[in-house]
Amino acid sequence: MRNLKTMTDEELVVLYAEGNNSAFDVLLNRHKGSVHSYIFYIVRDRDLTEDIFQETFVKVIMTIKQGRYTENGKFKAWIMRIAHNLIIDNFRQERNENSISNDEVEGDLFNDSRLCEKTIEDEMVQEQVFDDVKKMIRHLPDHQRAVLEMRYYQDMSFKEIAELTGVSINTALGRMRYAILNMRRMVEENKIELSFV
Repeated sequence: MRNLKTMTDEELVVLYAEGNNSAFDVLLNRHKGSVHSYIFYIVRDRDLTEDIFQETFVKVIMTIKQGRYTENGKFKAWIMRIAHNLIIDNFRQERNENSISNDEVEGDLFNDSRLCEKTIEDEMVQEQVFDDVKKMIRHLPDHQRAVLEMRYYQDMSFKEIAELTGVSINTALGRMRYAILNMRRMVEENKIELSFV
């Protein structure tokens, strides 16, 4: 029998479905780094990353064991999509538990130039801008926020985003366009100053 480590993902999936647990160990070792990094990059929380990571591979195991995995040569993209969907589910749940109102966003008392040196003020203005941008991103519809985060925070191509989210490249581009338009609208409506100067 061939060495498991030289087999393709698809061959390992077939072996695992037939009861070879070592085949799954090879799959897990092959992809755990990139899946873990992807989750952590978005959620920025170690405990939550571990939870979503475990849940991702539980879903992978269940789907393969139930014979519902369809071979298409894109095993890694499939795992990443499962992780991505679990992250989105988590954001939705979190948003329902802690909905934020725009009225709660107030000016920063420490942002007064009379109270601090120029360098500190610059840092605080920059921090405030980043906070405002993060808040606006949180208010975007889930599918728009996901595309924007993948494009700007993970430097993914629209082709990669389309594969990961299971949509066409045109749909991914459209979501990005609407995300930017929505953020511009929020800036205008809330008179947010997005300038470091």
